[in-house]
Amino acid sequence: MPAASAEAIGRHPHLAEPARSGWVRVDLHSHTMWSGDCTTTPDEVEEAVVASGIDVLCITDHNAIRGALELTGQLPCRVVVGEELRTHAGEVIGLFLTERVPFGVSAPEAAARIRAQGGLVYIPHPFDPVRHNLRETELRALASEGLVDALETFNAKTSLAHLNAQAAALAEELDLPGGAGSDAHVPEALGAAYVEMPDFDGPESFIDALRAAVVVGHHFDRPRQWRARIVPSTTID
Repeated sequence: MPAASAEAIGRHPHLAEPARSGWVRVDLHSHTMWSGDCTTTPDEVEEAVVASGIDVLCITDHNAIRGALELTGQLPCRVVVGEELRTHAGEVIGLFLTERVPFGVSAPEAAARIRAQGGLVYIPHPFDPVRHNLRETELRALASEGLVDALETFNAKTSLAHLNAQAAALAEELDLPGGAGSDAHVPEALGAAYVEMPDFDGPESFIDALRAAVVVGHHFDRPRQWRARIVPSTTID
């Protein structure tokens, strides 16, 4: 990807730092208009990706993968198809998905369905109670069964730094790689948080590379400025 734009650097100063050779910048958690609580259109995603210089975008819409599938090959970055789904105990993200996992299932069933299609189980904002976090008892139970691949140790929308620090401490305790994401619900948020990691090819090498990753980011949770606009209708199936 080309270097980030001056406007994007103004929002996210860390984007000015040069990327390491052979490494990629990966946002593990982002949303589009398919999420229901986000109105970011495909054109806006494309513009934001170009502005931020993100190399890999994990599109993790709420209970949907249609947007990620449609944007794969259409953006100037690589796309990882993901889904942030609500379980009975909190939210779980599946990465490298080929099929949507239905919301409302138990956390163990969600993890099993993600794994069954060759995906990775990524737990977002583990300790942020305003983000529908997965309950710690459930998270630890999943981890004890080997059903967690990585934890989100930096979420750009989490306003209290100690909650991200608590997630990082748990990842270290459980010997799980840590990830980071913008949790972008507006296009300007892309670039707020990501990991810099060695390049990868598929889920297995993704996890290996994530163990060497460096988390980059800052808190960014600005509301969308109102303007007259038309957002296309979407369906999750």
